[in-house]
Amino acid sequence: MVLHCDGVFEGGGVKGIGLVGAASAIEEAGYKFANLAGTSAGAIVASLLAVGYTAGEIGQILQEMNYKDFADENWLDRFGVPGKIASIVFRYGIFKGRYFENWLGALLGAKGKTIFGEIRLDNPSQEKYTYGFQAIASDMTDQRLLVLPGDLQGFGYDPDQFSIAAAVRMSISIPLFFEPVRLTDSRGKIHHIVDGGVLSNYPIWLLDDGTSDPPCPTFGFKLVDTAGRTLPQFGPDPIHNIVDYLGSLLGTMISGNDNYHISVSSGDYERSICIPATVQVGDQRRLISTVDFQITPEESNALFNNGMKAGQAFLQGWDFDAWKKKYREHS
Repeated sequence: MVLHCDGVFEGGGVKGIGLVGAASAIEEAGYKFANLAGTSAGAIVASLLAVGYTAGEIGQILQEMNYKDFADENWLDRFGVPGKIASIVFRYGIFKGRYFENWLGALLGAKGKTIFGEIRLDNPSQEKYTYGFQAIASDMTDQRLLVLPGDLQGFGYDPDQFSIAAAVRMSISIPLFFEPVRLTDSRGKIHHIVDGGVLSNYPIWLLDDGTSDPPCPTFGFKLVDTAGRTLPQFGPDPIHNIVDYLGSLLGTMISGNDNYHISVSSGDYERSICIPATVQVGDQRRLISTVDFQITPEESNALFNNGMKAGQAFLQGWDFDAWKKKYREHS
């Protein structure tokens, strides 16, 4: 018997392999994803699932790839630290992001689905479910959240003809690390589009249908520091220097709004699969960061296993009817 579910995947940079492990556990339990959404690394996973890859296939792809390849520098970066500073000042980011977009485009092309029109859903119940995958990005120029591809209409683009890889490239543009995507609207205005995590790194709300009896559950795939289902605690990490400050700034932008939302939204944690980003390899225990491009294959595999175990544990206690009765019956 095939069970249907929707999936929302949090952003997490190189930690995204953990999301894939959890998705693999969901698939092995007999679930089939209907609607998918994600931010940054979560958008990568969700887009590949939407075009027909299984979680197991995605896991193999990510475990075999070299994350250092994503760090495609421009000519300024050849001049060391001064060059990187110049890249940030003049191009607003160190890495071009071109390698990533080509890499993802080739994977999507292998399934014959490279534009959003090719992942349109039949007879969607609401306009928000027109496409099988949606990505979150942030428009720094207009200072607003974008849900792609739907919001592209406001720029004068046909969502059906827009590249899925280009939309995900927007969603993964971590400020300062990747150059923003420059999108020109129909009036000639240039918009700088960056990582969706700036405004919503965990858009668990996106696929809710607003009814008291949703036809299938929405599972959230969320990365946490260690095992558990509580909000992250930021107090123990003091700011001593500019590196600490920039890290805290980025973390606040990416996590602050979502942490507030899910702390007051009924039932969000109960439908979230919380995947520890702390891995154990041999006698070494380490918390993997979003931009840890030096992650080893062993650590990547450990993250995948963290996700698999988290997904299996979640399903043991999951009861959709009980969840609806508690959180949706009187909504």
